[in-house]
Amino acid sequence: MPLFLHRLVWPPAAPPVLAGSRNPPPKTYTALHRSSSFSAAFPRLLHPCGAGRVEGSSSFDPATFEADRVRLDAEARAAMASAAASAEEGGDDPKAWKWRIRKRNWDIMEAEDIARNPRPVHHRIPNFAGAAAAADSVIMYCILAPSGDCGGRLEVFQKAQCVKVNPDSPQKQVRFLTLTGGKKLLTPQPRLRTGFFSVLESQMLSSGSIMEACTSVGAAKYGRPISLDEKIKVDLIVIGSVAVDPRTGARLGKGEGFAELEYGILRYMGAIDDTTMVVTSVHDKQLVDDIPVEKLLVHDVAVDIICTPTQVIFTNSTIPKPQGIYWEKLSPEKLGQIRILRELKKRIERETGQVLPCGASEKLPPTAQRR
Repeated sequence: MPLFLHRLVWPPAAPPVLAGSRNPPPKTYTALHRSSSFSAAFPRLLHPCGAGRVEGSSSFDPATFEADRVRLDAEARAAMASAAASAEEGGDDPKAWKWRIRKRNWDIMEAEDIARNPRPVHHRIPNFAGAAAAADSVIMYCILAPSGDCGGRLEVFQKAQCVKVNPDSPQKQVRFLTLTGGKKLLTPQPRLRTGFFSVLESQMLSSGSIMEACTSVGAAKYGRPISLDEKIKVDLIVIGSVAVDPRTGARLGKGEGFAELEYGILRYMGAIDDTTMVVTSVHDKQLVDDIPVEKLLVHDVAVDIICTPTQVIFTNSTIPKPQGIYWEKLSPEKLGQIRILRELKKRIERETGQVLPCGASEKLPPTAQRR
């Protein structure tokens, strides 16, 4: 099946231009000018601020929440750094190729001063120069495009009412524009370790609090926590990436697998299905052509659309989307880090009367271990 590359510019003066066949893929990308019951059982688990507040409490301590988030972030990045170092040393790590691609992109972004705070961008979903412009593309083409624009090619997105967006820095503008565009925003707490998902809507917020609500602390402060029993339909998923292949839609995150876990949980909830489009916003320098599709794992999430500061790319990806959580891929250590997964596992085992499988043990550095 041939894959094609669309390049769009806003406002659209004409239907999108088909750049041509991507087999073989183009070597360069031309820049375009742009105009500017369960909730009752586990109340602490499902509240987005975890230890900072319990369900029903009116108090919220932003400083405590942020300190906990920063601590967990530092520990997780130390764990990723250790995994990356082990991969560079060789051995039998089947994920070593992923770390090499990630490191190359992180190094390029720092060396060419594309990176933006928080820095260094290593072991993060990297913030980048032009992140706001890439966010504009996500919103304009995937969420707010009026009927008839873009040659009618994006009709599937025009009715999006609920958008799930990752909590990382380069997607902050996506979260902001989703809320100010009158859409429902679903965002996870970072690494799912301090909570679950929060829902935010503009009518829940004052005009002066919308920007704060786009931060992790703000989402915990203003968002409505949901449970696994929530009846919600997600129309569009926006995720961050470290590297993405425009030929296939293959994507690499920062190496923890939380985008995949979040996707699997939403599949379990019935909030998404195979038709739910997945979009990523990245810098053009994050586009790569050496992610081997045959080495991807069953839980890896590919993307349908890539938005950069200069272009919008439709990948026409044929990579199968994950169907849920693949418990046999989850190590006991990873399961021990995320309470919502432990409770979900218990729930499924209780409902089915069967013990779910567990993945092989993995060695975590001392800073990443949890009691």
